[in-house]
Amino acid sequence: MKGVFKVAMSLVVLAAVVQFMAMPSEAISCGQVEGSLAPCLQYLLGGGTPSGSCCTGVKTLNGMLYSQLDRQTACNCLKSAAQRNPSIKPDAAASLPGKCGVSLPVPISPTTNCNAIP
Repeated sequence: MKGVFKVAMSLVVLAAVVQFMAMPSEAISCGQVEGSLAPCLQYLLGGGTPSGSCCTGVKTLNGMLYSQLDRQTACNCLKSAAQRNPSIKPDAAASLPGKCGVSLPVPISPTTNCNAIP
């Protein structure tokens, strides 16, 4: 009987974990977006090759973009950051995800229409 109880409890715990993982999280914040890409500032200003920590940040950001709201929020954050810092090279920003081996669903540009992000 103890074995059946342990199996039943294990299934209950597993179901709770799956339920928790499936629950949508709160929308991403600009602090999270900018924090993820902070290691990329040198690359965005000067070009060249992004650092390993920069690419880790790009991959982290990509992993946080679960919903359309997340993608649109991240887009607006990136757009605002790009507008605040006109020294960012547009070609470096556009090529950053590809150089890190990521297909980021949000462009890094001061001119993106974020409402059109699916």
